[in-house]
Amino acid sequence: MLDFRFPTALQMVLSVAVAEKQGMRSTSATLAAALEANPSFIRKLMVPLTKDGIIVSTLGRNGSSIHLGRPAEEITLRDIYLAVIDDKRIWASRPEVPARCLVSANACWYFKSVVNEAEQASLAVLARHTVADSLAELERGDKRACAEYAAEQEAEAAGK
Repeated sequence: MLDFRFPTALQMVLSVAVAEKQGMRSTSATLAAALEANPSFIRKLMVPLTKDGIIVSTLGRNGSSIHLGRPAEEITLRDIYLAVIDDKRIWASRPEVPARCLVSANACWYFKSVVNEAEQASLAVLARHTVADSLAELERGDKRACAEYAAEQEAEAAGK
């Protein structure tokens, strides 16, 4: 079964950061609508993100409002991942089986060591990227996408 907690939480945090940058308000309802996600799933993800200080939800006259809990430059993708994934491993090993041969006697510890190495490498990559870096990359990508679209439109118009 696919686990969408991290990618959804990442989109939530990035959306909150963009809204803050634009002086707009974020709520769980606006996030759910924008991400086309179940509102209860969004609220469920808000709990660990709030607990870890990644986001802050405040109650005001017009309902709750969600903000970043610290500057975007100080929130890494690793922080977001660890907040919402908690202690779930990327890959689970099979239960121990009776040692009947070379494979059954050693596969479990071997698999765990390889998975641990892969997980540490993944966490190291996520730690190198901040929310601020991610937003900057998205903005560069958006400019590229807009330029590509404009070029396609020009080519199409020239071909008519």
